[in-house]
Amino acid sequence: MAAEQDPEARAAARPLLTDLYQATMALGYWRAGRARDAAEFELFFRRCPFGGAFALAAGLRDCVRFLRAFRLRDADVQFLASVLPPDTDPAFFEHLRALDCSEVTVRALPEGSLAFPGVPLLQVSGPLLVVQLLETPLLCLVSYASLVATNAARLRLIAGPEKRLLEMGLRRAQGPDGGLTASTYSYLGGFDSSSNVLAGQLRGVPVAGTLAHSFVTSFSGSEVPPDPVSPSSKPCCLQATGPKPALALARGVPPRQVTPVLSQEAGTGCITFALKLGCPWLLPGLILHSWPPFFTDSVPQMLAPAAGEGPGVDLAAKAQVWLEQVCAHLGLGVQEPHPGERAAFVAYALAFPRAFQGLLDTYSVWRSGLPNFLAVALALGELGYRAVGVRLDSGDLLQQAQEIRKVFRAAAAQFQVPWLESVLIVVSNNIDEEALARLAQEGSEVNVIGIGTSVVTCPQQPSLGGVYKLVAVGGQPRMKLTEDPEKQTLPGSKAAFRLLGSDGGAVREAAGPGEQSVCGAVPLRLGAGLTGNNTNHSLFPTACPVLFVSFVHPAHGLRLPGCGWAGVGNLSSR
Repeated sequence: MAAEQDPEARAAARPLLTDLYQATMALGYWRAGRARDAAEFELFFRRCPFGGAFALAAGLRDCVRFLRAFRLRDADVQFLASVLPPDTDPAFFEHLRALDCSEVTVRALPEGSLAFPGVPLLQVSGPLLVVQLLETPLLCLVSYASLVATNAARLRLIAGPEKRLLEMGLRRAQGPDGGLTASTYSYLGGFDSSSNVLAGQLRGVPVAGTLAHSFVTSFSGSEVPPDPVSPSSKPCCLQATGPKPALALARGVPPRQVTPVLSQEAGTGCITFALKLGCPWLLPGLILHSWPPFFTDSVPQMLAPAAGEGPGVDLAAKAQVWLEQVCAHLGLGVQEPHPGERAAFVAYALAFPRAFQGLLDTYSVWRSGLPNFLAVALALGELGYRAVGVRLDSGDLLQQAQEIRKVFRAAAAQFQVPWLESVLIVVSNNIDEEALARLAQEGSEVNVIGIGTSVVTCPQQPSLGGVYKLVAVGGQPRMKLTEDPEKQTLPGSKAAFRLLGSDGGAVREAAGPGEQSVCGAVPLRLGAGLTGNNTNHSLFPTACPVLFVSFVHPAHGLRLPGCGWAGVGNLSSR
């Protein structure tokens, strides 16, 4: 039922999005009579990602959605029966069919909180068999979300607070789920918007975008725009009857290439046409029928003033007039800017007169893109509209942005349009941390930076390295020793503490049993991490706020900030 009320629930993860050994262990617990033993697991990571000094906790929302919808369907159970031993007791599968997470309690760091190694991002308690089955899906939901949120936060710190960051990595992401997760949690990590429309629809992430080179190159400049007055030149939809039913629908066939052979049929609004000889894309002899409603489907080429008063203006003609002045100002020949690019800019401006932006590097930034943009932008300005930006997608982005800003300022003075000075400059093109640092420097003139591959794929570290470890069963602590000291676990249920330095700044989190104080115990040696400087620093923590405390039911409340879910309802913040 929860999945039906929340369509995203099963999309977040399904119960069988897990490793087979979770099911084999579940069978082992059930056979041993321990399926309902009270158990607690902790989900954490051992090292800060990217060689840094922190991570951001993320994915909690998706975890809660998954837990609310968790239920093994008949098809799930049948598949498990096919991969488990054939002599497995059928009663085990009946037990699986009855499972849900109504007895599971989750305690967590709030979404977007700073997190540090060894401190649980999630504490999951409930019946042993169930919380064991949750291991893989919870790790899957939390690990990548936290990794990409942390990566986005690092990029935000490099960019500084003034630059706007646009996540545009959907086409580079590891599949649709990875794309949606990256768009969602890069916004959590500090990006301003995403190009991912689905992230906007499902997660409320602000969406933004410009235009692609394909839009520009699709125009040649020789297109004949439809006449907004004469119906004979409007696009129509034609239905063909004849020897080729596959050609039944044709859209946009110019009416001049068909000849009426019958008058309008009474009461149907249908006019019958026959093809003129020489029509290259339909077979002679077909009979075409056109419906008058499509004759009104014209694309207006005239643009009314922004104030809404006065007749419409032919924007293409006005841009051509401005082009002559712009080329004279820039020292270019009026034939140098590409006519197809200008036609594309005019088409985009007609569609978005209040949000016009130009992609400058399809042919040549200086000889074509920039003068064409200025011509269309100034034509719009004459009608009371303001262009909003330009985008660069190749070359030395920093140098070009600086030089373009100079041109904007000079043109603003020359043509007395002050708003042109502040037109946004957007850049993209495989921007990584090093390139971002260069673009973020003072005086770069870049306003918006689009980042795709470097944020969604996390190339410096492809995995958070999250783990999910048993820490208690039946109220008794459990510990993993192993041959590798780094993989040893701390036994027992814990509370998390944030350690503050003598200046009051947070320096690290720690986990310990109950709520005992760990203040002033021993000096901590911490690496600088984010700056890339590995110099160690010693300090004595002086204060220890509790990040979250254990609870069994939301009614018990939490005295300090934290998040929890106790088997029913929605995520609660305390």
